[in-house]
Amino acid sequence: MMRHRPFGQVIKEITNLTDEDLERALQVQKGTREPLGQLMVKMGMISERDCARALGRQWGIPFVDIHQEEIDLEIVNLIPKHLINRYRALPIGRKDNRLIVAMSNPLDIFTIDQLRLVTGMEVDVVVTVEEDLNSAITNLFSSDERMNETIKRVVDEVTGDAGDIRFTESKREEEISVDQLRELVDDAPIIQLVNMIIRQALTDKASDIHIQPEVNRVRVRYRIDGMLQDGTVVPKQVQAALISRIKVMAEMDIAEKRAPQDGRISLIMDRREYDMRVSTLPNVFGEKVVMRVLDKSGIQLTLSRLGLPSEMLEQYDKLIHRSYGIILVTGPTGSGKSTTLYTTLNQINSAEKNILTVEDPVEYQLPGLTQAQVNLRSGMTFPAVLRTMLRQDPDIILVGEMRDTETAIIAIEASLTGHLVFSTLHTNDAPGAVARLTEMGIEPFLTASSTIGVLAQRLVRTICPRCKEAYTPPSEAFRRLNLPVSSESSIQFYRGAGCQYCRQTGYKGRIGVYELMLIDNEVRELILQKAPTHVLRQAALEAGMINLKQDAMQKILEGVTTMEEALRVIYTE
Repeated sequence: MMRHRPFGQVIKEITNLTDEDLERALQVQKGTREPLGQLMVKMGMISERDCARALGRQWGIPFVDIHQEEIDLEIVNLIPKHLINRYRALPIGRKDNRLIVAMSNPLDIFTIDQLRLVTGMEVDVVVTVEEDLNSAITNLFSSDERMNETIKRVVDEVTGDAGDIRFTESKREEEISVDQLRELVDDAPIIQLVNMIIRQALTDKASDIHIQPEVNRVRVRYRIDGMLQDGTVVPKQVQAALISRIKVMAEMDIAEKRAPQDGRISLIMDRREYDMRVSTLPNVFGEKVVMRVLDKSGIQLTLSRLGLPSEMLEQYDKLIHRSYGIILVTGPTGSGKSTTLYTTLNQINSAEKNILTVEDPVEYQLPGLTQAQVNLRSGMTFPAVLRTMLRQDPDIILVGEMRDTETAIIAIEASLTGHLVFSTLHTNDAPGAVARLTEMGIEPFLTASSTIGVLAQRLVRTICPRCKEAYTPPSEAFRRLNLPVSSESSIQFYRGAGCQYCRQTGYKGRIGVYELMLIDNEVRELILQKAPTHVLRQAALEAGMINLKQDAMQKILEGVTTMEEALRVIYTE
């Protein structure tokens, strides 16, 4: 019997992992008992692509990049669609009586046997990246042609057969009865249409889905890597049924169309759990629906994967292991503050610590934490919950956002009485947090005595690894980035050429750009003197602070992001 080499030995051959890295992962695995490859991906040590390649080499199974394969629909149709979706196995080729099937888990003997029985053919397995496989399956079964077929069926359901018209495009939405809507939202075509829209969003890793009614159509758009991209266009006749179906899933009142509503959808796709926060907003063309996608597995990150420079990561790691004080994370909406805080809590969570959070809303549920959600109707405000938490013997407290003076004062008092407190503020940079607290009515001596660090951040898109290419930047780039033109000949920048993997954008995924201001004695003295923000910034820079622009510049030179992306997000003046 052939013996297979350990996964750890194989992964070291195709990556830069050290023996120490492998030993650390093995120690964690003892507590989780999950496959070593999956664990190392979660820990940020390797990519999913590295994991798939190593698994293939370990078991002598070929690895394929499924995005490079020309998939023949005749071969795909050899396996029923529902089995492809259930087993996440995609046929990509055929040689005589042997079917070549791509899987992310090539050791799933049960699935291989089932496919052999269904097709009557021998099955040869190739291994591929799970994310790529899911994307390929979704694109096959959510193609424009299939989407159009589904929309046509919904329109037929809506308008009915000739002589049995339920309602037409010209009929106003307000005239459609609630009974008609309830009947429509339970029909198979509208269920399938909504499922296809959601599945496309999850496959593309969209953070939001926009269902936007217009004068004669309904636009579906996805926010991917922070940028809105057009999806399908739905006929106006389908609007009422589409929005009502989403409202039913989110447990909203489908009869209420003139007032905003909020709801929540929980679902599982490809063995991953997702939550969706659903918001409706009435407007002149109907109700606009926005669904915020929350991937519950998305916070299984380590701080090293967030993008903090090594020196800053070391400083931040020391801060979060302090026993008391306030650590503020600042940045505009959508800059990744919640992900940073959840990852931080995940890092310092242990059986010896009592960690309490008050949030609005609770975005991700972390094991071992007590998480409270703000509810204004029942009196669960930030200050009320925070006061109660101080009687719950906490070690660490997370305040979702410092929205008012009362919340800020209670949080400061908590930090001064021996608790470590995390919270967020909306400021442009780290030194600006001090001025923001002063504007909220917090006395400088309280800010100076309680705050131990401020982390400011932004999110920039990262260059697609599949189509990344080097180029020599023009002189204009050096001027805009404040680089000496004399260094022009010795510097190369990088960009994405655009490929199927990144939807021709040249970008895939996002990473944080940071600056960390430590509140040392000099900065503390300046705060007490009510020094302006630019003076605080200069003192922090002289003490060695790396600012947002410097971190962005480093990521450009390392080929992580592009000059255009840094100019869009960081170099705004």
